[in-house]
Amino acid sequence: MDKTEIRVGGLGGQGVILCGMIIGKAASIFDGKHATLIQAFGPEARGSACSAQVSVADEAIGYPYVKNPDVLIVMSPDAYTQFAPQLKPGGVLLYENELIKVDDRLPAGVKAFGIPATRLAEELGRKLVLNIVMTGFFAGVTGLVSSEAAERAVKSSVPRGTEDLNLRALHRGYEYGRQILSTSELEAPTTMRRG
Repeated sequence: MDKTEIRVGGLGGQGVILCGMIIGKAASIFDGKHATLIQAFGPEARGSACSAQVSVADEAIGYPYVKNPDVLIVMSPDAYTQFAPQLKPGGVLLYENELIKVDDRLPAGVKAFGIPATRLAEELGRKLVLNIVMTGFFAGVTGLVSSEAAERAVKSSVPRGTEDLNLRALHRGYEYGRQILSTSELEAPTTMRRG
């Protein structure tokens, strides 16, 4: 069974858990795959470390915990420090490049793709949608979930009245990811391509 394991890391208040939930929902409900979600967060509501573990496969998933993710999405320097060494060799790192400096702690062969997600969210009028920008970036770079599934998952997951803003954030991240792939001449690993 081909299974793709994803970890999303950041701080409470950045929408880390929602990012993971939308990825899992897009994959399972709207793209017809199997997905699991496990979340972890500190005792504080905002500002403490939190993470989401998402597994996606074409068959039922027997073990939902992620130890060495294929894809790591990080939105804070602390999350990068904690989770970057756990990334699988040859995996994909998606990171907020105005907050995180990539260094030599990455395993061999990792493909790192950065996005100024916070700035892009601010340009849309709400810094809080940086997680949705990152979700779109994930879809654009990895192709693990279709853009249509991501849109449907966002619409069904965000508060009523914020759908338009969140869809614009998703599209901004998705287009940024597609543009990076086209200019870098790199492709996501074949285990992550939609089939």
